[in-house]
Amino acid sequence: MKHHRLDVNTYVAFMRAINVAGHASVRMSDVRDAFAAAGCRKVRTYIQSGNVIFESPARDAVATLRKVRGRLRNLLDAEPEIVFRTVREIEDLVKRAPFKDVQAEPGIKLYVAFLSHRPRIKPRFPLVSSKEALEAVAMSDREVFVVSRRKKNGFFGFPNNFIEHELDVSATTRNWSTVTKIVEFVRMETAGSERIRPTGVR
Repeated sequence: MKHHRLDVNTYVAFMRAINVAGHASVRMSDVRDAFAAAGCRKVRTYIQSGNVIFESPARDAVATLRKVRGRLRNLLDAEPEIVFRTVREIEDLVKRAPFKDVQAEPGIKLYVAFLSHRPRIKPRFPLVSSKEALEAVAMSDREVFVVSRRKKNGFFGFPNNFIEHELDVSATTRNWSTVTKIVEFVRMETAGSERIRPTGVR
């Protein structure tokens, strides 16, 4: 993806456990306001699960992300659990097609766990939880790719706690389809298309 100003990066913030099963309910308009108040530019959100896209000068990134955490702390009245990636990093992730070797089968879900930092020791894959019907198949720099299958009770296991336990690193997880749609969302927005509209801009 080309940026019209080389000193400005576009970021994606993945917030953990926002508007999920009644947990940490917050309006996305308030989230956008918090990011804008922290100095972020062109703030927009994708769906309601806490995916925030914004711009910030590269030289100010560390200070801006610190301010974002402070604003969200005030908004949520709790320490925010949030992971940042540049859009370029997400685009590269999608291009690598990390699930290309996963055998297609009905009734599976694909997830990406975004780690807050690299684990102290990189584990040997695959990592398997038979109880939760989860299989972590691979890892990149700070992402783990997980296949989820139906458990005996008919529900799918959600990998976040499993990954955090196995790697001893905090994480936030997204469905692979959400990740690919965020990339599409940004590309189409850059191209000036109105096929996919942001839920708001600050």
